[in-house]
Amino acid sequence: MMLEDFFYERLTKLRMTKGVSQREMSLAMGQSEGYMTKIESRVSLPSMTVFFYICEYFGISPREFFDDEVKNPALLQQAIDGLKTLSDDDLALILGNIKRLQEK
Repeated sequence: MMLEDFFYERLTKLRMTKGVSQREMSLAMGQSEGYMTKIESRVSLPSMTVFFYICEYFGISPREFFDDEVKNPALLQQAIDGLKTLSDDDLALILGNIKRLQEK
């Protein structure tokens, strides 16, 4: 898949996962109502500055944006942030649960 195709598809998936419309996202980022529509319909590409705003909007890094193995990077980041606050014993319990769930 070409990088541009990936970009447009990833942006759409992330927006839909967040549960917001193109219009809502455009306005939340301080853009015109149809800004995200133009981007997702492949009429234009965002500037690098806007790309960073897009990542900030989703609560992810540019690296996470391009990591297509993670379906919901913002949710994963929230889990990681929560895990950082746990004790070693609690982390071991969580890891055990993850392994159990992966066996299913």
